[in-house]
Amino acid sequence: MTKVFIMKRKYLFLGIVLVLFTSYMYNNQVNERVMNRDYVPDAETAVKVAEAIWLPIYGEKIYDNKPFVATLKDSSVWIVEGTLKSTKGGVPYIEIQKSDCKILKVFHGK
Repeated sequence: MTKVFIMKRKYLFLGIVLVLFTSYMYNNQVNERVMNRDYVPDAETAVKVAEAIWLPIYGEKIYDNKPFVATLKDSSVWIVEGTLKSTKGGVPYIEIQKSDCKILKVFHGK
């Protein structure tokens, strides 16, 4: 083999390694940003998510239990509940994971 051919192979190999390394580092940075994001950052967002889940399940009657109160449990789960206006009936309840908006529990009291 000629020296020129061997040199070209070395540069090609180094180029491929550089591209793969750069791609790996970029993907790690993107994944880290996504993993550290809170998709439900505050109580207002938690209430909006709760309404979006409750409305198709329970209908317009959920609005009889306003205001909705959101509290953060263990810095990771939003608990949103309606307000009981009378001694009869119950209120809508939902648990929403702060980091990824996963619905952990949803029900309506009786």
